This record gives sequence, C-alpha cells and structure tokens, in this order.
Amino acid sequence: MRVLITGITGFVGSHLAEFLLAQGDEVYGTYRVRSRMDHIQPILPKIHLVECELKDSVSVMQLVERIRPERIYHLAAQSFVPTSWNSPQDTMVNNIIAELNLFEAVRKQGLQDCRIQIACSSEEYGMVYPEETPILETNPLRPLSPYGVSKVAQDLLGYQYTQSYGLHIVRTRTFNHEGPRRGEAFVLSNFAKQVAEIEKGLKPPVLEVGNLDAIRDFTDVRDVVRAYTLALRHGIAGDVYNIGSGFTWRIGDALDELLKLTDVQIEVRQDPSRMRPSDVMILHCDASKFMKQTGWKPEVPFAKTLHDMLDYWRERV
Repeated sequence: MRVLITGITGFVGSHLAEFLLAQGDEVYGTYRVRSRMDHIQPILPKIHLVECELKDSVSVMQLVERIRPERIYHLAAQSFVPTSWNSPQDTMVNNIIAELNLFEAVRKQGLQDCRIQIACSSEEYGMVYPEETPILETNPLRPLSPYGVSKVAQDLLGYQYTQSYGLHIVRTRTFNHEGPRRGEAFVLSNFAKQVAEIEKGLKPPVLEVGNLDAIRDFTDVRDVVRAYTLALRHGIAGDVYNIGSGFTWRIGDALDELLKLTDVQIEVRQDPSRMRPSDVMILHCDASKFMKQTGWKPEVPFAKTLHDMLDYWRERV
C-alpha cells in the first residue's frame, strides 16, 4: 500500500511508520520545519518525507495530488490538553482546519478508494458519570477542554464527509496510550523522565505531580498502531470505534508501579501549577465493538509499557 501518515515525526506516527514498513508498505509522511526528527531518525532512509503545512489548503492539495495515497492515517494535531487551555484558538485551527483541508483534497482529487483513519480521542467524552462506565461509543460527548471540543469537531467532520461525499473515513476514539517516545508533557512519561533525572542526580529526589486521583485506561502505543491498521482494513466507513485496554489505573497507583522500577527513594509532592481548570475524572474504555469488528486485542502488558518508557528516558536525560 502507498500510505500517508500526517504527523509521522510524532510519538504515534513514528511507531506506526515502523509497523507499516515491516508490513512492506510504501510510507510517506508530513513534517514541518520545526518538527523534531529524532523519533524517525533510524527509518529516514526508508520513508518519504514531505514538508507540508496542513493548515494551508494549497499545500495539502499539492501533497495529495503528488502522492495519491491509498491509505491515510491522520495523526497530526495539537494533542496536549493543558496547551489547549493556554491556546484554545490555535488548538481549534490546528486540529479542525488541517483535517478539513485533507478531506477536501481527497474529495477534489477523486480518491474515492482511499481509506482514511482519523485519530479522535476519549477526551471527547469528558464529563462521564460512574454509572456510564465502561464507556461505549454511544455515550454522550461532554468535552471538558478546548482540546476535547476540537476532537469532537474532527470526529463529526469525518462522519459528515462520509455521509455527504462517500469518503471512506473510519473514526477511532483512542483512550490514553503510552510507551517509549511519549512526550515529556504527558503524565506517565513526565513521571518517568523525573525518575530518570533523579537517578542521574540531575534533580533533587522529589517528584512533582498534579491530580493523582484521575482514573485512566492505558494502552501501549505498539498495540494502538496495530489497531489503527486494523481499523482501515476492517472498519466500516463512517463508523466510530473506541480503542483501549478495558483496564483502569488511578494515576497515583500507576505512579506507584513506576516507582517500583527504581531503587532511589523519591518523595512525591503535588504542584498546584500542574492542576487543570477542570479534569476528566474517569476514562474507562469498552472496546468490545472494535474487538468484534477487527479481532484486535491489546497484547503489551502495562508493566512493560512503564519499563520501556523509563528506559527510554534513562537513555536520554
């Protein structure tokens, strides 16, 4: 397959590129001048990189016309929830307009056989009540952040373009996913980096945290990218699928598991600046619909995810 990954230089994009290369696909990816390249450095000779500002409709049209992809994985986004509080306008423009430009380019180029996966988010569910868990795709969408709102817009835009123009778009609402290369701004990766810095004597033995009572459903990124490929292979156009492990961790308990991987004595201290204006308290995935449709199930244990993520930071701090 001739495959296009938007956001190939990122956390999920780099893992997906590796997975697709192993399957023998021809992989293209978008990047911007300020994109970090370290995640994809080992596979640079094997992929085709195309500089493209996805907010620019002309650039996106030229991109799609040049590549004429058979599969598109749309991963590029402003994906950090706290940033969306500080820059809500940028989050909306980046996430919604980029996707709109991509859909329009595929439509105008007449690529009706091209299958598109859009990476939506469990943050769309937002305010979830205990009796509504585990969360089904039919649960109300009550986003609690500008990021969540932007992902709802992306999600419904995918549905609309399938219904209006017949594009083959599959929507995936992925719950928290972690693993090596996860950005340091994200909760478990941030904890892992702090542990690695403390082990090296680069910071005092105090680990700073935000809300430890939130409950999350964690899946390894390597399971997630496998799920994305199955979504395009077996998913129904216009449909939406939850992707998650089905098991939840209180953030504080996940931190305890991480701290078991180090011999250093570390004090945990709450930092008020790490608290959000409003937080989603529980995200517990019911992925049974996706599992039944595709045969997918998570395979990487949470303990391995934490171990690999900590080793990733140990090599870099």
